[in-house]
Amino acid sequence: MRVLPPTVVPRSPTDAVCRPCLVLWACLALAVLPPEEGCAQAVVRVAAYNIKHGRGMDDRVDLSRIADVLRSLEADVITLQEVDDRTERTGGVDQVQVLAELLGYEGAHGPHRPYQGGFYGNAVLTRLPIRAQRTHSIPPASGSALTVHEVEVVLADERNTGLSIVSVHLAGSDVERMAQADSVTSYFAGRTGPVVLAGDFNGRPGSPVLTRLARDWTIAVKDGPSFTYPSDAPDREIDFIMLRATDSIEIVSHSVVAERVASDHRPLIAELRIR
Repeated sequence: MRVLPPTVVPRSPTDAVCRPCLVLWACLALAVLPPEEGCAQAVVRVAAYNIKHGRGMDDRVDLSRIADVLRSLEADVITLQEVDDRTERTGGVDQVQVLAELLGYEGAHGPHRPYQGGFYGNAVLTRLPIRAQRTHSIPPASGSALTVHEVEVVLADERNTGLSIVSVHLAGSDVERMAQADSVTSYFAGRTGPVVLAGDFNGRPGSPVLTRLARDWTIAVKDGPSFTYPSDAPDREIDFIMLRATDSIEIVSHSVVAERVASDHRPLIAELRIR
């Protein structure tokens, strides 16, 4: 709380007339003070995890194990990559629905393409209210269709701020991933609300694709070890959380989770403050 210095007024017969003026001056001075820090902010925990359709480093498909990893993150929104929806290789189950039920979250699947009798693609899980969701096509990799999946959630702040979380999985050659990066950026160039990209970009820091993305996005720097793949002995950083450079978002914390078995990638967790 900011306190104005006391105003010293000489005693005079006109005090009764001047005091209302002083009250008015004080109110005007308070009105021009900047708002208190922290006003109208929301903090959200965002996770990203390429789950390799639940197949761990022990070659066992185990969605309960994936759910245990995700539960430990206590995230508000989770982006998933390499998710199956009723495919033969994973027993015909809707993996998003199974994970959502295990966690008590709401799930949204954004398929790339049909695969083995079902679909394969990205997903988002969230415990926040969903305002909208959209699947955006991006240029293919080696002829295989790709998409990114956007879910707009409503944050628990006084403005009911909408935040778009986008599950991203880029793939293919450098040229193909550059085209995908351009496409993703173009989808969100004109948005007025904040946007976060999270997922597997298949590019390392300093690579052409990451350099291209850094022109329009803030690539969140990780606290501590940054390598994400392969999970049992990681030697490269290819999973990222990115913020649109024009959005007012503060990175409170961001790290890689040291999970070695459940998938071939390690998950990310970040705490973001939306101003």
